[in-house]
Amino acid sequence: MTVITRFAPSPTGYLHIGGARTALFNWLYAKANDGKFLLRIEDTDRERSTEDAVQAIFDGLNWLGIKPDDEPYFQFQRADRHREVVQQMIENGHAFKCYTTQEELTARRDEGEAKRREAKEAIKSGDEARAAELRSEADALLAPYRSPYRDGKQPNDPGSPYVVRLKAPDDGRVEFNDDVQGDVGVDTKNIDDLVLLRADGTPTYMIAVVVDDHDMGVTQVIRGDDHLANTYRQIPIYQAMGWNLPKYAHVPLIHGPDGKKLSKRHGALGVEAYRDMGYLPEGMNNYLLRLGWSHGDDEIIPQDKAIEWFGTDGLGKAPGRLDFDKMKSVNAHYIAQADDDRLCDLLFERDGFAQLSNVEKSRIRSAMSDIKGRAATIEELGNQVQFLLDLRPIEITGKLKKKMSQDALERLSKLTIRFKDLSNWENSALTAEISNFCADEEIGMGMIGPTLRAALTGGAPAPDLGLVLEWLGRDEALSRIKDQLDKVSD
Repeated sequence: MTVITRFAPSPTGYLHIGGARTALFNWLYAKANDGKFLLRIEDTDRERSTEDAVQAIFDGLNWLGIKPDDEPYFQFQRADRHREVVQQMIENGHAFKCYTTQEELTARRDEGEAKRREAKEAIKSGDEARAAELRSEADALLAPYRSPYRDGKQPNDPGSPYVVRLKAPDDGRVEFNDDVQGDVGVDTKNIDDLVLLRADGTPTYMIAVVVDDHDMGVTQVIRGDDHLANTYRQIPIYQAMGWNLPKYAHVPLIHGPDGKKLSKRHGALGVEAYRDMGYLPEGMNNYLLRLGWSHGDDEIIPQDKAIEWFGTDGLGKAPGRLDFDKMKSVNAHYIAQADDDRLCDLLFERDGFAQLSNVEKSRIRSAMSDIKGRAATIEELGNQVQFLLDLRPIEITGKLKKKMSQDALERLSKLTIRFKDLSNWENSALTAEISNFCADEEIGMGMIGPTLRAALTGGAPAPDLGLVLEWLGRDEALSRIKDQLDKVSD
């Protein structure tokens, strides 16, 4: 049997980081088992589904490298098939036409809530018996709905509008073994006669999901544990049609750093936001993989190992906690390993870098192999290379001015003369010349290094001075130093 997994997002917004993790888990499971990974766009909510959201899902998955093995399915296009199955369920007695109106359902719920309020008042007055009676009545009214039409009741007007409902099991339990949660189940009294077709004939999410999973041959469903209640309600549909159940793995949701449900205040953004902040897809995939799945104590897990090792037995039962420091740490590993030209190209696509001169880009390319180890994201990489841009004239301000004293500038002038005589403008030669200068002048590095760094970078973070001088090139480096020396002569 071929293993088939699926990711089935609703196109009502961006690709949430939790959705991205679900897609990753399903993709990895399929690859680990030489199976197929499918994508289904659940666009039955026509009012909220948008083309922009569909494209955001495609773009996010493509950026992460999570690509389906077939063309995407669009659930709304399969509505006729969903209706066909519902008709079969009516014919085999597992579904029925329900003429209960929305107004009647609302009145039932309102009456139940009113009785609960009355029960609280009865308790306050000391009438425990009356309170118990009211609570019982309230529980019956607010229990999962069982329609009076399920047993053959006829409407007063046969032409009245109706929905089609599942005839939920009358007794027993709905049970299954979940790859994460273990043996789980609910009493059938907790399952309602759920709506399969709305009054306008459109299929609901519940019937569409089951039919599509069956028709697509899905063998393993990995999704958030917030869908567990849906699974209990969907299993009777499988049973009604005599279809085999897929295996399920309901994964705990991602929580914020404070342990509470993830929300926008925690930074629950779409994956495109992390892309724009400068995370690499391999870094994001590695972080998401470890946010709910483990393989021993391994933290850095490249894609080939993830595919080799992934299985539902590694999924945890506790919610993962979003940790931005950890996310950066993992991404920093992949930044340090990334191809230099690739990092440069990603950097040059960003605002403020796209219009750089060829000279500036050349400096950055020459520095990338040494600079990238100092950054966790492409955004931080941009901060690290600022000193390589055309900054002249550099304005020395604040505390840095103390580094530009008369004595310090005189030393800098002497060092510059020696730089001009150097035939080899490379890190090793430049570093040696600075060291020789300090020895000849009988001064420590602290007497010349800060002044030289200020003149070259304006105080921007930068690595060893020999490297800075090499990357800037002879003309740019000497010109930046001259700018500072000229201020004194002026």
